[in-house]
Amino acid sequence: MSNERIHPQQTLTSEKILANALDLAREALLEITSAENVGAHVGLVQEAPRVISHAFDCLMPGYRGWYWVVTLSRAHRARRATVDELSLRPGPDALLAPEWVPWADRLRPEDVTPSDRLPYNPNDSNLQTNVEPELQPNFETIGADEEAMAIFEWGQGRERVLSDTGRTAAYRRWYKSDVGPRNKGTRDAKANCASCGYLMHMAGSARQLFGVCANEWSPFDGRVVSLDHGCGAHSETDVSKREKLWEQSDPVLDEIDVVFEEKD
Repeated sequence: MSNERIHPQQTLTSEKILANALDLAREALLEITSAENVGAHVGLVQEAPRVISHAFDCLMPGYRGWYWVVTLSRAHRARRATVDELSLRPGPDALLAPEWVPWADRLRPEDVTPSDRLPYNPNDSNLQTNVEPELQPNFETIGADEEAMAIFEWGQGRERVLSDTGRTAAYRRWYKSDVGPRNKGTRDAKANCASCGYLMHMAGSARQLFGVCANEWSPFDGRVVSLDHGCGAHSETDVSKREKLWEQSDPVLDEIDVVFEEKD
């Protein structure tokens, strides 16, 4: 059985000898299956010079759109056909299972719970080997990510850190999410996170785009937020003051200073 789809044609004029060997092809099929499983001849497929395949409808339950395929060939200048191969192959309308995808490629982030353990991936494009940088007297991390400083600063660091690919993918994912600028909360906010006292700056190149919200009254508390994100819990904003429906006038009779004397 093969999952490679076959597209039979009704006529093939270039190979008369093999095309006319229909009885030979059907007899070969009856050696591997019963006659009630073989339907009408539906066409031919030219596989190569002097090699063609005859296709017959498969009548077995569960194989709608599949064909019995008998491949015939002949030697150069020979007038006799030879059976090469018998197979069961899907036609254009056959129902096939989707291609198998390895578990590691099929798994999505939303499928993972905090207690799940993921397999080690030595070829993760989002990571790179943590190499100690050559430190110059005027070395600065502006424009470079401080992740590369881990081994130098701590004596022993992480084996791998984010690569440019992984860092860019994370930044793009965060910026397009609800912690970025494109959402209703940011549009309604009076100021953005860059000017909020609750913003905790991040290290490295992430500092230029993101920070962490430290306001427990914000729905984004403890989450990475873009500097141009915003919400109603900004440290320097206040609720709008309602306008008075009318101006309260002074009372006509002021009884506040009235003194009541007790009678004997």
